[in-house]
Amino acid sequence: RYVITNAIADQNVLKFSVEYWGKLKRKDGSLIDEQVSGINIREFYEHEERLEQVADWILANHERKTHTKQFSSIFCVANVDTLIKYYDIFQRKKAAGEHDLRIVTIFTYSANEEDPDANGLIGDPEFDVDASQSDTHSRDKLEGFIRDYNAMFQTQHSAKDGTAFYTYYKDIAKRMKERDREGFLDKDRADILLVVNMFLTGFDAKKLNTLYVDKNLKYHGLIQAYSRTNRILGELKSQGNIVVFRNLKAQTDEAIKLFSDPNSNESILLEPYEHYVEKFNEAVATLKTLTPNPDDVNSLIREDEQLEFIKAFRDLMRLKNVLKSFTEFEPEDLTLPEQSFEDFKSKYLDIYDRSRTPGTEEASIVNELDFELELIARDEINVAYILSLLEALNADTTIKPLDYEKKKKDILDTLGQETQLRSKRELIEKFMNQYMPKIKRTDNFRDIFDTYWSQEKEAALSTIAKTEGMKLEAARQILSTYQFSGKEPLREEVFAALEVKPKLLERKSIFERIVAKLLDIVRVFEDDLGDIS
Repeated sequence: RYVITNAIADQNVLKFSVEYWGKLKRKDGSLIDEQVSGINIREFYEHEERLEQVADWILANHERKTHTKQFSSIFCVANVDTLIKYYDIFQRKKAAGEHDLRIVTIFTYSANEEDPDANGLIGDPEFDVDASQSDTHSRDKLEGFIRDYNAMFQTQHSAKDGTAFYTYYKDIAKRMKERDREGFLDKDRADILLVVNMFLTGFDAKKLNTLYVDKNLKYHGLIQAYSRTNRILGELKSQGNIVVFRNLKAQTDEAIKLFSDPNSNESILLEPYEHYVEKFNEAVATLKTLTPNPDDVNSLIREDEQLEFIKAFRDLMRLKNVLKSFTEFEPEDLTLPEQSFEDFKSKYLDIYDRSRTPGTEEASIVNELDFELELIARDEINVAYILSLLEALNADTTIKPLDYEKKKKDILDTLGQETQLRSKRELIEKFMNQYMPKIKRTDNFRDIFDTYWSQEKEAALSTIAKTEGMKLEAARQILSTYQFSGKEPLREEVFAALEVKPKLLERKSIFERIVAKLLDIVRVFEDDLGDIS
């Protein structure tokens, strides 16, 4: 048999990280046995106060679990009534400005979607919806939720009949599946898919890494539901995150034993938090035998020395990536301070930049390494963030010259540490040195920067047009079309923009070079800007 332990060992799927939150207990803190007669367990689990607390937990921790919304999640609940309550809670909190998550939902508004015994045995979804025999309240609610969906994504779905309902289902499935597709636009993402049973079996989306569980699951249904999260997609997705708001520890262990080797928990589940803290600190000790301090990286002249540093720091990034998914993660538990990690990261990126510098034909072992840049966190440190720092610095009337220069250096260091901003560092540094000294405190700082940024972008485009023999307006149109559609330009568009049609044998290299230059303009001048207005 090929079971889940085999798949994990073969690196076909990921391990799971399972957290259990919220035990059934009295006001005095004593635990309640769920099997004791006379206690209405369902009333407890569906109480509005408890649902509110679960929703608050998800809102507080969702960004950490999904790497600042780079991945999506599924939230499965016991029945349609509870789903409706959760959806309304999330929408109320969104209207109050407590979150900006995109929450979508789907359920069948007939009895077969309910799980009255909460036995966790998940059936197949039913699309042949009979409106005449459905729950009117549930159907009306779903129609309202679909209207929210249509407003969010500019679609026109409904659940008026089985065909329309299935079309809506397929659109959600496509939206979840295609997040890993090149060119997928962030405005089209869904953050949390709220369901009862749908999408818990037979549905694979690589950009889905977290499952929130507020229902009973067991046996095959539990393994199937958990497995929605563990499809492999690069180093950033280090495990499937399972967050359980029921006491499913025994059911989880039992399902693992039933569907794999009886001693396989350690093969399927992540080790405890403390294990990875210990591993990280061991990796720090290894790194420091090579380079005790970040500045020591500058002394690594030989390629084999750089190779060892890259491998050692890459191990640190992998371990930190796993650690940050734990809710109990505290930077103070690590022997490498956050600033030292950032300083080492900057040196790591310097080696990466040098290894990618064009013009060298010499074979390099460093060029063959996978630097795994996706592991370097992309916090909300964008151009708008940097601009706010510069604006505050410019407005400070009491700052001394030495402190002013120190703050400028700190801002430049931040640019060097953030992967997505390194390509913009030279431009922002030019603005700091040539424009900021002339800006009066009464001037509109942002307008001046916006004008500067637009001029630099136009100058960069003009340089490409001149060096490649392109018509400037045609090049501008190609760039505009790409920014609107997200689709790379076609050969015919590029060649039509050239002053002279290239020879047949030269076309491939010319096309690839021009497209790379145009996309680089988008990367430098448009990506990771934030709201700079």
